[in-house]
Amino acid sequence: MKRFILLLLTLLSVNAVTAQNTLNDKADNIVGTYSGKQGDDKFKVKIVKLTDGTYRGQVIWLEHDKDAKGNKLLDSKNPDKKLRSTPADRIILFSGLKYNAKKHRWDDTKIYDPQRGLRANLSIEFSADGKLRVKGSLMGISESVYWKKIEN
Repeated sequence: MKRFILLLLTLLSVNAVTAQNTLNDKADNIVGTYSGKQGDDKFKVKIVKLTDGTYRGQVIWLEHDKDAKGNKLLDSKNPDKKLRSTPADRIILFSGLKYNAKKHRWDDTKIYDPQRGLRANLSIEFSADGKLRVKGSLMGISESVYWKKIEN
């Protein structure tokens, strides 16, 4: 019985790694709609492929998109003053994301964090459980969030 359980666990581990590698092996696997959470904020992001072959991620839904007075939340912390009137449920988080075939991940751009009004270096890859690991790094400090694909 112990041998059977060990064999089963080994097979499941191999399948998880194989699934992760498969998802990270094709550039367009990143395209789709994802749900995520950062702190208390629940949101949905749509990632699309642009005509130049890069990818863009844009917020398309927020659980709480209005302030206490019922007004639409805006991108008030954006360092670019021209973008501060953008509705919070339409913020572009990143653009120009490229697939790095050697590293089997997406990178070479920055991600915008609307909660803090900061831009950080971005790398994205699928984790073993099939979720998208979105990692922002700034001055040696990194933070990762995980997004679940809900639509292709």
